[in-house]
This record gives sequence, C-alpha cells and structure tokens, in this order.
Amino acid sequence: MNVRHAGNPAGLKLVAIVFFLLFIDQSAFAVPPTDSIRVTVTEGTNLAAALSPDKKTIVFDLQGTLWTLPATGGNARPVTDALGDSRQPTWSPDGNTIAYHAFYDGDYHIYTVRKDGSHRQQLTTGLSDNREPHWSPDGKSLIFASDRGNNYDIWQLTLDGGKLTQLTTDPANQYNPAFSADGQQIVYVSERADAPGLYIRDASGEEKQVVSTTGKLAAPMWSPDGRQILYNVFTRTRSGLDAVTLATGQTRPVTNATDDVFPFRVSWFSGDVYLLAVNGKLRKATLRQPAGTDIPFRATVALAKRTYTRKTYDFNSATLQPVLGIKGPCVSPDGKQIAFAALGDLWLLTIGNPKPAQLTNDAFAETDPAFSPDGTKLAFMSDRNGNMDVWVRTLATGDEQCLVDVPDELHFLSWSPDGSKLAFYQADPRNAWGRSTLFIADAKTGQFEKRHESLFVPSQPSWSPDGKMLALSALQVYSSRYREGISEILLVSLDGKPDRAVSPEQGRSLGSRSKNGPVWSPDGAMMAYIQDGLLWVVTTDGSGNLTGQPRVLTTELAEAPTWTADAKRLVFLATDRLKQVVVADGRTEAIPLDLTYRLPQSTAQTVIHAGRLFDGRSATYQTNVDILITGNRIRAIEPHKAGRSGQLIDASDKTVMPGLFECHTHQHAMSGEQLGRLWLSFGITSLREPGADPYDALERKEAWSTNRRPGPRQFFTGGLTDGRRIYYGAAVSVLTPEHLDRELNRAVRLNYDMIKTYVRLPDAMQQRITTFAHAHGMPVSSHEIYPAMSYQVDAVEHIGGTSRRGYSPKISAVNRTYGDVIQLLAASQMNITPTASLQGGFNTMVAKDSNLLKNRQYRTFFSEAYTIRLLTESAQLPKLYPGYLDNFGSLQKTLKALVVAGAHVTTGTDSPFVPYGLSLHTELQSFVGGGLSPYEALRSATLWAAEAVGVANDLGSIEPGKLADLVVVTGDPLTRIEDARKVEVVVKNGTVYTIDQLLTRPVAGR
Repeated sequence: MNVRHAGNPAGLKLVAIVFFLLFIDQSAFAVPPTDSIRVTVTEGTNLAAALSPDKKTIVFDLQGTLWTLPATGGNARPVTDALGDSRQPTWSPDGNTIAYHAFYDGDYHIYTVRKDGSHRQQLTTGLSDNREPHWSPDGKSLIFASDRGNNYDIWQLTLDGGKLTQLTTDPANQYNPAFSADGQQIVYVSERADAPGLYIRDASGEEKQVVSTTGKLAAPMWSPDGRQILYNVFTRTRSGLDAVTLATGQTRPVTNATDDVFPFRVSWFSGDVYLLAVNGKLRKATLRQPAGTDIPFRATVALAKRTYTRKTYDFNSATLQPVLGIKGPCVSPDGKQIAFAALGDLWLLTIGNPKPAQLTNDAFAETDPAFSPDGTKLAFMSDRNGNMDVWVRTLATGDEQCLVDVPDELHFLSWSPDGSKLAFYQADPRNAWGRSTLFIADAKTGQFEKRHESLFVPSQPSWSPDGKMLALSALQVYSSRYREGISEILLVSLDGKPDRAVSPEQGRSLGSRSKNGPVWSPDGAMMAYIQDGLLWVVTTDGSGNLTGQPRVLTTELAEAPTWTADAKRLVFLATDRLKQVVVADGRTEAIPLDLTYRLPQSTAQTVIHAGRLFDGRSATYQTNVDILITGNRIRAIEPHKAGRSGQLIDASDKTVMPGLFECHTHQHAMSGEQLGRLWLSFGITSLREPGADPYDALERKEAWSTNRRPGPRQFFTGGLTDGRRIYYGAAVSVLTPEHLDRELNRAVRLNYDMIKTYVRLPDAMQQRITTFAHAHGMPVSSHEIYPAMSYQVDAVEHIGGTSRRGYSPKISAVNRTYGDVIQLLAASQMNITPTASLQGGFNTMVAKDSNLLKNRQYRTFFSEAYTIRLLTESAQLPKLYPGYLDNFGSLQKTLKALVVAGAHVTTGTDSPFVPYGLSLHTELQSFVGGGLSPYEALRSATLWAAEAVGVANDLGSIEPGKLADLVVVTGDPLTRIEDARKVEVVVKNGTVYTIDQLLTRPVAGR
C-alpha cells in the first residue's frame, strides 16, 4: 500500500483554517440567549479528568468541553468553547496551563489553554491525528500518540522550538503515553501482535513489557513513587482499574467489579489517594478503599429552542414530476446515446431527442448498464432469476441472455477494452455497505473466476487499455487503530503483481466510491474522477502512474463520468441533469432529457372491519369498527356495519395498527425488486434512510411511489457528509466552503428529506449545514449529541455507534449511559434512534426466541446459507467484541430511562448490518424487554417516528384524513409485542397487499 499522509501541504491546512473562520458561529462563544433551555448536569458519560499539581483544581471533559472545578466539588466552569470536541486534559507542572487534544479543523491536534480559558494555542499541525497528550515533569515537552507514520506511535514535542521526535517505531499501534514522575521513563499501550500489553521505554530508548494481555488496555499512569502503574482493563463484563507492581510484575484489580471505570488516566492527590472518573462521577479513592468518595460537580449548558418550519409534503399531487433517480448513466462509444436505469427499468436516450426509449418493461429491477466497446451490446444487472445477475442485451435485436447467474448479489459491471470480458463484484450476502469480491467473466461463455479478495465498498472498476489492469477507488486507512482513511485509486494487476495505491492529490479523498471514478480514458492517456464534487482528469502512463497535474473540468457538481471512445468527451450527471464536457477546453453542454412520472390516483373504496384497532395514539384498542378508505386516505372510522360499499377486508378477529417506520436503514439496488416486498411483508410501510447514493435512493423511491415495484414510502438523504477522513463508500469528503455549497445545493434540487452529517465532520461545519438545512425545512442528523443540539441538530443515530474518539460520548464500554446524556436528550427533544438491534438486540432476541428465524417472511427472503452465516457470526460476536451481548441489559435500561425522562425515541436498526425487516421487530422486542410497554414501543415505531420525519399530519396513526398506511396482524400486539410481526394484510397509500402476494415473486415476462 502506498499511502502518503505524513506531510503538511500548506494549502490544504490553510483551506481548513479559512473554512473554520468563515463558518464558525461566533454566537457559540457568547452568552446564551435568554430564551434558551438551560440544563445542569451532575453526571458525565466517558469523562476524562486531571488534578492540578497543587491539588486544588480538577479539569475534566464533559461532552467535548473542558471544565474546571474545585477539587472539593461544586460548580464547574467551562474553559474551552463547545465546538472543538476538546478531550483528555493534562496539567502543566506549574499548574497554569492545560494541554488537551481537539478537533477544530477536522484532525485531532494538541492544544494548550490557560486555566482561566485564555490564550488557546495549537501546537501540532498537518494531516495526522494527534491525541492523548501528557506533560513532562519539567514542563519542557509533551508526549502524545499520533498516526503521522501510518500507524499510531508515541511522539514527543519540545515546546521551545516545536521539535518533534518519534519515540516508538514498532509497526503495531502504540498509544496512551504517560511520563514517570522523574521524567526518565514513559509507559504506553502497545498492540504488537506477538506481545500486546503495557510497555515502558527509558531515556535510552530501551523498551520492556510490564503487562502482557490479549485484552483491551488503556490509560496507564504511574504512581507518585514510581513503583506501580494503574491502568484501565476492559473484559467482557468489566471496565475496571488494575495495578501492576513493577518490582514483581504482579497485577491486581483496585476498583470494584461493578464499577464502570472510564478509560482515561488517573491523577494523584497523594501517595495512594487518586482521582478517577467512574460510574458517571468523579471519585477520590485510595488503593485500599476503592469505593472512595464522590466529588460532586454541576455543569450548566444552554440549548437552543427549535424555531424553524419543516418542509411540507404533497402526497396527493396529480402533476407530472421529473424523474430524478437517473442511475448509472453510460455513454455509447460513439457518443450518440446514453443508457441509464430509472423507475425500475433501462432506458436509452439518443442525444438530441429528449424522449428516451424504454428498453425493459417488467416488474424486476434493472441497473448498471454498460455498453460493449463496439457499441452493439448492453450489459446490465437484473434480478429476473431471483437475485442480481449479469445480463447482456443485443441492441439491434433486443435479445437478452443471462450471462452469470449466482446466488449472491452482483453489481458494478465493466467491459474489457476488447469486449471479451466483463468485470463485476459479488457482494457479501445482504450487506450492501460491506465488502465485495472482484470477479471477471468471459463475455461469450459466462465462465467466471475470482480475481481479487474482497474489498470494502469499492467503486466500479475501470480497465486499462491493454486489459492487464483495473483501476478502482478503495479505502486506504491511516492506521489499524481507527477505521477511517481516504479513498484513493487502487491499481489491481491481473498478472499477479502487487496492488498499488496512487492519489491525484495528497491527503484528499476521491468522491463517493460508487461510479465516480477513477475511469480510464479509452486511449489510456488520462483518468477521470470526482473530487470536491467536481470532475477532474489527470494524465497517466500505461502502468497507471499519474504523470501530470490534475485538471478540473467543471465548476458544478458532477457525478458518474463516462468516456466516449475517442476520449474527447465525458458525459456526467450535473446534479439533476445530464451534461457532457469537452476535455480539451472544458466546454460543457446540457443534454436534454424528458422523463416524468405521476403519483397514482385512485378513488377506490376499501372497508377494513377491525376487531381491534390500535390507532397509534391511545394505549387501548377501539373494537369492532370499520376503517373507511377512499383512494389513499382514511375517510372515517365508524362502528362496524355490514354491507358497506367497497372492497371488504375482514379483520374482525384480528388487530389493525398503523404501518411501521424503520427509521434507520441503508439500501442498495443490488437487493432488487424483492426488497420492497420484504419491507411491506413485515408491516413496514415507511423508511427513513440516513445515508445513500442519492441517485440509487431516488430510483428506488420513485419506483415505489409510482407502484412500479411494491415498496414502502422512502424518506432519504444522499451520502454521508463527512470531513477529510471517511470510511463508507457513500461518504462525501467535504473540505471547502465551495464544495459544501455544492452539496447543499444538491440536497435542495434533489429534494432530500434530511441531511446526515458523519463522524469526522467538524462542529463548525455541521453548524453551517444545520443553518442551511433548516432554512429549507430539512432536519439534520448525526452521531453527535452535544454541542450539536445546542445549534438545533434534530436527531442522533445510535446510542453507541461509531465515534471519531474511539469511545462514545453516549455510552460507556459496558453499555451504561449516565445523566448527562439522558438529561440533554430529554431537554433538547433531539430525536434518538438507538438501533438497539444493531448493538446486541438482534442477537439477544434470536438467542431467546429461535422462532424469529422461522417466520414465513424471513424464510421467504433469506436463504438457509445466509441464516447459517448469521448464526455463526452471532456466536463469534462475544469473542470479537467483548461485552457485546453480556451488557445488553444495561443498554435496555437506558432506553427505559430515556422514555421515562421524556426523550423522543424512534425505532431503527441500521439494517442491512442486521437483517432487513425482521430487525425492526427485534428492536421492538428489545424496547419491551427493557421495561417499555408494548404501547410505548409501538408508538416509537409509528407516531413518534412520523413526528421525527416531519409527516405526522399524514402518517403515524390511523385517523380520518390521514394516509391509508396500516397493517392487519393476528394476535394482540399491545399485550404481546411479538404479534406485531404476524402480518396478514398491508395497506400502503390505499393499495392492499395480502401477505401471500408479498411473499410471491413476480413472474418473468409479465
């Protein structure tokens, strides 16, 4: 791997600084407005604390702000602002200055600030992360962990002059350093494969291991006499503090087994009296008396009241609407036609005639069109045989044949230059956001072979002109300690040579890893790609080496570039229209496209005779009533009367309830037409998708809304709006104000339902996004709670979930959440979708109820091989992730505490990481297992979800005037939540589907 991250390009750093200065909201530093919501918290989740040298003052981090506190307790005072995500403070020996790491510009750097909050100074720069500082006893230097060498090592910064010295060089990660009291030694954690544990390095550079373990360690700290080291150890059921006696090597626990010790350094009051953060509190304890004494604190924060107006929806519009879900456009070699997928079918546009010809017309999903090099054939993906396979169409005759038929889903086709082969990916089962394996098939026989081990969400491959190499965009991580990195060009040799990674610009990520390049020009002279949302080209030689300076071709957002055979033009999506650019001079031309759709209109009468009706508002049933539906809306709910006109659904011995919302899922076209039927079969009539390829999501949304394919309502956003480092293929790395403006403009023009910001996005940028989104009626969500809620971010995903910090501000290592999180979520009314199924709920519920994997919906849509794999992975989870299942009860207690406190909680599962559809029901069971009533659980999946999405006027409950989205189930879900999955009939937008219809595949050719 050839990753170039260690440098410090001045231009890139300047861009980041300018962005911060332009878009930071200076009101964040001012006195909060008088109408703000003030919350005083007395507990903190994953606090880090340090005691001043004079033992009089404590500094601690609480939700990304540093606070000081008298060592005896009392009112805490902030010494940093809220936008820096300031963490893990350490005192200078003279007690005047605090060092810490912070995230102002999108990388973690070491900062110092005076104890009164003045004179903030940034000490490190560059593209690396720098974390966990610790001050030398003489005050002349700081040690810290940094990934500037492509893995984490310990570095030392001399404060006078800024000299940087690398102290450790092992290829494994080293981190959490601490000086001994005499300054002659340091201790740190090492992940070296042959001997992980705690290591000591002396002044001569000699290293020795002092604690050996295969478990997870953190935050070692010397005792004042240098004879012991205290450190955090995390096992399956415990996050505690252990001590090692250096003379003997003996280790022992020094905290109680039930304590939840946060993974940060202790500080010392005296020889055996220390300060630690545990169980949400600050504690003064001794080595002999671990129970110790709590040091009370009160920290008051201000939250803004929500004041913006949400966007409105017209679910009854009868007007023609332009198709926006133009997926995977591909230009013909002669540059005269463009093939693309939309509304579930393939289309062929002849440039100059805006009306495209429809190539396929069936109930299945066709996608990924690719012209053969001679232009006579079109390869594409279709699920006509039950899963996404490779098909080839002869354009002159319309004849089609299935070339590659395998059980797993295939995607991202690419012809070899001579037309003899097709490259494609086979995705890991049911995980569109996971890994994919590269295959190459013979274009005549369909025989195929694997040509590369699986890659994490790679882009569409592009062939070199000689057919000996493939170029694709792949994730290159900075270190194995954290998962983020940048998307670079990966050159895959087909003759056995090692892969090579190259990058047009150091430290800059390519566009989202879908169809955004690299795309090799047919003559081999250039590669086209997306960066900063724009279309670029760079010259290259026959081996894939980048030989020239990158050149930008567009000034507007570009997506999915494809070359004409003469390498003179590139066709691309310009947000919501097709365009082409002349490579020589950058001249851009619009390509007219006239493709529209209309929402179905119906005046049909439907009567549902409900024996029991859960309307989504009342905790009790209405009984023996008729739900009268005209077209797509509920006209009335009246006592049952025989003989009413219209289609009768007899649910006199069943329960009718509102259609369910899945509030956190990610999807992909490779799941095919069956995905919509799967959702509906589990009673799920609405989806919230917080992260997707926007054109993929729009194609699906438009196909479902027009009944081209049966499926639920979809509320979506585009890619994950992230910072310089990214992870998922759908992530968009945004570094400049101009790029952000382009992405926000796309959100409006493509009519996003929300914006999702991701974990490496600085708070100042997230604040700017939130202001824009609210001005256009769109909510914003992220993985963050504070300070996000202080500037009105609407929602947070996961009670745990990915965090840039390596630990969560919402939940501890043993799944406990403390008062700060509960209070802030309740007071702010920020919606939380905890995804309990993802974080142990699904596996816990399956272990308790084996019938979960035997219900008819699951057996229809999920293969036996997938089930075996699922069960195998579930059995491995406790070993791979200690505490994953053992501490799930603590997470359930948090769910209960949130609802009791008045927080707004909705159901979502982060499928496909857990199975689509079924996981929502394990989410409901997890809620009830944690002490919520079935009514509260169902309300979180109906009315509360509709409120979070912004559609409670139309959805979420069964009331006159609302849309006819409802489910008929057998049983009594208000008593037994498991009955909610016993679906018999689903009505979505007034269209009635029986369970048998939903479980039956369409017939090919019809």
